[in-house]
Amino acid sequence: MRCPFCGCTNTQVKDSRDTIDENAIRRRRECPDCGGRFTTYERIQLQELMVIKKNGERVPFDREKLLRSITLAVSKCGISNFEVEKLVEEIRRELENSGVIEISSKDIGEKVMEKLLHINKVAYIRFASVYKDFKQVKDFEDFVTNITANNC
Repeated sequence: MRCPFCGCTNTQVKDSRDTIDENAIRRRRECPDCGGRFTTYERIQLQELMVIKKNGERVPFDREKLLRSITLAVSKCGISNFEVEKLVEEIRRELENSGVIEISSKDIGEKVMEKLLHINKVAYIRFASVYKDFKQVKDFEDFVTNITANNC
C-alpha cells in the first residue's frame, strides 16, 4: 500500500480489525520512511459493476461517489456516519447480488431515493433535488405535493 504522505510503497500494517458492521476490515498502517499513519479499508467485491451514465458512458461503480452524494443529502438531518455507511453498503450489496454487471445511474438513484424515503424525508427531498435536477422552486413544490398526496 502506497503512503499517501510520501509515496513509499513499503508501509506496514500495525492493527487490523473488523468494522462495526463486519463488512470490511480496517487496517491501521504506518510508513517506515516518513512515520505517517493512515487507515485503509478492505471490502469484498463480488463482481465489477459498471454504471451506465445518462450520456451512455460506462464507468466503474464508485462506492465513494455514492457515499459522498448520500452524505451531502443527509447532512444536518441527524443521521450518523455509521447509518450512512450502512446504507451505502446495503445498496452496494444489493447491486452486486442483483446478478447484473451493468446498471444505469437512474436505477442507482431510484434505489437511493427509495431507501432515503424510509429514513428521512428531508434527506429524500434533498437527494431528489439533485438527482431529478430541480431548476425552480415550483419543481420542489410539485415534488413535495406529490409526496404528501401519496402519504409517503
